[in-house]
Parts: sequence; C-alpha cells; structure tokens
Amino acid sequence: MKLRATHHYPSRRSSVLADNMVATSQPLAAQAGLSMLARGGNAVDAAIATAITLTVVEPTGNGLGSDAFCILWDGKELHGLNASGRSPAGWTPERFAGQQAIPFRGWESVTVPGAVSAWVALSERFGKLPFADLFEPAIRYAEGGFPVSPVIAALWEKGAEQLKDQPGFAAHFMPGGRAPRAGERFRSPEQARTLRLIAETKGRAFYEGELAEAIEAFAKEHGAALRVSDMAAHKADWCGTISRSFDDVSLHEIPPNGQGIAALMALGILDQTEIRDLDADDPRAFHLQIEAMKLALRDAEAYVADIEYMTDVRVQDLLDDGYLAGRAKLIDRTKATNFGAGAPKQGGTVYLTAADADGMMVSYIQSNYAGFGSGVVVPGTGIALQNRGAGFSLDPSSQNVVAPGKRPYHTIIPAFLMKGDSPLMSFGVMGGPMQAQGHLQMTLRTQLWGQDPQMAADAPRWRVTDGLGVACETTLPADTKDTLRAMGHDLSEEAPDNAFGFGGAQLIHRLESGGYAGGSEPRKDGQAVGF
Repeated sequence: MKLRATHHYPSRRSSVLADNMVATSQPLAAQAGLSMLARGGNAVDAAIATAITLTVVEPTGNGLGSDAFCILWDGKELHGLNASGRSPAGWTPERFAGQQAIPFRGWESVTVPGAVSAWVALSERFGKLPFADLFEPAIRYAEGGFPVSPVIAALWEKGAEQLKDQPGFAAHFMPGGRAPRAGERFRSPEQARTLRLIAETKGRAFYEGELAEAIEAFAKEHGAALRVSDMAAHKADWCGTISRSFDDVSLHEIPPNGQGIAALMALGILDQTEIRDLDADDPRAFHLQIEAMKLALRDAEAYVADIEYMTDVRVQDLLDDGYLAGRAKLIDRTKATNFGAGAPKQGGTVYLTAADADGMMVSYIQSNYAGFGSGVVVPGTGIALQNRGAGFSLDPSSQNVVAPGKRPYHTIIPAFLMKGDSPLMSFGVMGGPMQAQGHLQMTLRTQLWGQDPQMAADAPRWRVTDGLGVACETTLPADTKDTLRAMGHDLSEEAPDNAFGFGGAQLIHRLESGGYAGGSEPRKDGQAVGF
C-alpha cells in the first residue's frame, strides 16, 4: 500500500511495520502469537496460539465455549472456515412456545461451541508446529495467572453485575465475591487443566470425551437440552468466501449464517454513488455510508440464516447487481431516510490477525456473543458457554427460525481484501452490530482514501441503530455532526467506550515493498506486534 493520506486523529499509536506480525485486543495474546512465529511457526500457528490465549486473558469477549470463523490466504489461494455451532437436537420451535424471543442469557441460549474445532481444523490443514505447543502460553497464564488489563477489567465488572446469578459464573469469574480489578492477578487452574485435555486429545475430549460429558451433566442439572451427541455431531466447514468488488479491490466475507454479506451489500450500493468524489471526513461521505448500511442491515436481518435454510431469498439474490443498483436509488442525497433498519444486539468478541514473512495471512474472529456469553460456566472446567442461540428467530415464516441442528444468525465476521489475485489486507472490527459497519468503514478508509491501518482504526466511527438513529463518537467534528443532524439523522454521541459500541479494529496490510503495516484498536488494550 501507499501510505498517502494526511488525515489526523487523536492517537498514541503509529502503524507497526514488520515482516511477521500479529494484531489483537490484548497484549499478552498478541505476544503469544508472535512467540510462535519466532519459533519457526507460520501465521496459522500464531493465530491459533493467540486465539487460545485470548480465552484466558480476555474472557469478557470469548472463551472455550465460543464460536469462530476464519479467512486465510495460504500463499496461493483464499480459504474460508465456518466453525460456528448448531442448536441442540432438542431445540424444536415447540420448546420455546409462548415466548417472544429466545432467552438472551442462561442455558436456553447455549448452542454447541465451535471455536475448539476451528483450532483443530486450522492446525491440521495449515499449521507447522505441534498442536500442543500452541497451548503453552495460555496454559501458563491460566495456571500462574496474569494481571488483568484495564479495558477488560471494566467490562468484567459490568458483566459480573449482570451475570453473577448464572450457573457457575460467580464461582469461576468472581474470586473473593467480585470481579478482578485492573492490575490484579487472575488464575484459572481449572481452565489450565481443560486446555491440556484439549491439547493432548486434539479436541476430542471437548466434543466426545470427559469435557463433553461434564457439559451434558451440567445441562441436565439445569433442564437444558445440550447433550454429548450434539457436541459429537459438530463439525467445522471449509465454506469458501463471498465477495464484492470496489474498483480494483474485492472485499471477502464468510457466507451466511454470518452478517458479512451486509458489508458486501453496502459496498455494492456505494459503488453506485458519488462516494469516490468525496473526502473521508466529508459529511456527505458519512451520509452515503450510513444510508447504504441501513439498507444492507435491514435485508440481512430479514433474510440471513444458516445457508442451508436460505431457500427463498438466497445469497446471490442479495448480491445481485441490479438489486443493489435499485437499492442505491433509494438514497436521498439531502436527507436521512427510515428504511426500517435495526441492528442486532451489541456483543462481546475478540478478533485477531496474523501474517508471516512467507506471505500467509490470517483473519480470525472468536466470540461468546454477548460479553461472557450465556453466563453459564461448567464447574471444574473453566468452560464459559456462548449465547449464540439468541440469534434465532421465533417467527415461523423466517428463514432464521429456530430448529434442531441449525446454525443461528451470527454477528461475528472476519474480513479480507484482495487486489486481483493477490492478498491485500486481513482485518476485522469486533463488536456485535458494529462489525459489518466497521468492515465498510475500514475498507473505504484504507483503499479509497489511502489511510494507513492505524489511521483508519483511530478515525471517529459511527454505527446505525434503529430508524433514523445513528450513534457517533464524540470525536466526530462538530460541523460534521451539525450537518448530519440537519439532514435528519437522529444523532446520539458516545465517548469511545469500553462496551464494544464502536468495535475493536485490528488490521494487517501488505506493503508493496514487502512486509506489512499493522494497526491495533486504540479503544482497547491490545497492540500490533512484529519482527
């Protein structure tokens, strides 16, 4: 890339330039991945070690009970992995009869965790180092403890207040009856033992053996449906990617059940506008992006589901050139329009990206959905279970209606940019409804407006909410906010916060001269590291 943009935003960071790189939201996890590269491992080894370590050091966003997705360039071609779990066999619509929605917390929101299967699948197909070696940093931090970082400490306190009564939560995450504070050391010897079992058995203990049996026993104790048979039936799928071009680059996303298609739709809509004639910080550029995103999210929420169930409105229907051109015509250049868009609930997620000197690049995301997920922690294991089941609909006419053995609508999405047949940028913006919106903003800032990865991450963000609602950061210039309000946007201001409201960006961009430029979210604790 050419680092040519001259926009200036408040930041304490510069892009990191190196031949080998990891970027994520927690420093100890980033360095765990970098240590694998230093041992002679590749970007996949680094990504897996980082992901495993994040389950220990950033439990507010992910855990052993998470789901995961990955897009990676292996040096020759692009691959997509869907390691999201499916619903228990006992989850018929009748189970939730009389309810308005799937419960958002507790056992009735728990689907099969897929993250462990992602680690295994990636290591078996692309890894260089022994699988068990990738667990060493995480086991060390779980057993010996680690000082809790500031942003995570704040999220931990909020999560503990909400989830302290969920089964197993307080016993594991509230030592001494409260959440650990920033700088205090947190230990989890039970999780260390679980990590060893997963490492030694290459995940079999988690899906078929001792750990699966512990999950089932706790589920039965609380009247939940999850069984060993559900765990054993799980598999991660190599699913490829879906993409949309914008000038000479193409944005790649994982196919549904994820919301990545919304970023592609918004990019396709903007392709039909005058966005290229505007500066990155022009209020009109913000307006066009906001309107395109509202249109895309409205459709994604209405139609995206487990791809096997998208038989009425299909992926190709949503990405059709003629359809997107028609959607673009709905945008009024002078005022905001209520397209009926409504964003999914905010969540807790971790994202990481890694790249090595041989050209392998990995874009990986892992999440419990809401912070700490369901709040359920299986005793004696340190396994905190996700609440992805809350992504299902109870509307029988929806393609996303709950059913046995089905994947729910997912908010977590990794992203990847290609330029022709060459890899360009592995990136993601964690954080519930912000993710597709963040992918759009990062793509345009780095490619259309020439911002380097750190500059793009530093820039003030916005996210659409309901109706004409748009949340923006207080750092957005006052005249920009005034112009957007005059156009009819219902603008609310939020400080760059600790609650994932504006997401957490991590980016690695390939340099034309060789090597990479990396940027890491200044709103989080993490870093881009390299050598």
